[in-house]
Amino acid sequence: MRFSEACERNKEPILQVLRQWLPPNARVLEVGSGSGQHAVHVARQLAGLQWQPSDRAEYLADLRERISLEGREGLAPGAQLAKPLELDVDRAEQWPRGPYEAVFSANTTHIMEAASVPRLLAGAARVLAPGGLLLLYGPFLGGGVPTAPSNAAFDAHLRSLDPAMGLRDAQEVSEQALSLGLEALADEAMPANNRTLVFRKRGISIRHPLTAPLAWGLRQRRTNAPDQKQA
Repeated sequence: MRFSEACERNKEPILQVLRQWLPPNARVLEVGSGSGQHAVHVARQLAGLQWQPSDRAEYLADLRERISLEGREGLAPGAQLAKPLELDVDRAEQWPRGPYEAVFSANTTHIMEAASVPRLLAGAARVLAPGGLLLLYGPFLGGGVPTAPSNAAFDAHLRSLDPAMGLRDAQEVSEQALSLGLEALADEAMPANNRTLVFRKRGISIRHPLTAPLAWGLRQRRTNAPDQKQA
């Protein structure tokens, strides 16, 4: 069964962001669940949460094993972890019907090809309920430039492994999202020079205080965490 040290480091900061943004009893689709550690941790902390893990076919066996072993007991009251789905963002027919109050994805945009990022955004836009949220966690460029030396090194490392991989520019992702009906709400600073980009699908807003219209970058948060990459 896969285990990610990065997930162990970042699961609590991610939980705090989700706690702030998700509406009560949210139905959430996680894209690229990987080891499933985020899914289990969040479902153990947020009452009423309905969490749908997913990943590509080659990662499903380990993901399903973790959800089977750790995702059936010790969950928060009313929380549920669904059986993981096969989902490749490039295959439109694999996206579930929804609707979901939120779509969450951690550390995926820099691993997938650049051409797949708009497909991730488009898929999220299709399955989100009006007013639903898309939350993307990971390292991003700012104006095409790495925001820290660790991000520059990580970007170079990824591109040395595969030129199709690499950190994506937050503003470019925001513009792509807007063209698909997803408005940028926030750019949350996270430990180790990561960020969580928050978008909302146009339409009648979900009843949650943080989903009021906000300018890009208005809700930026800072942290004193050390500059240690947690991809």
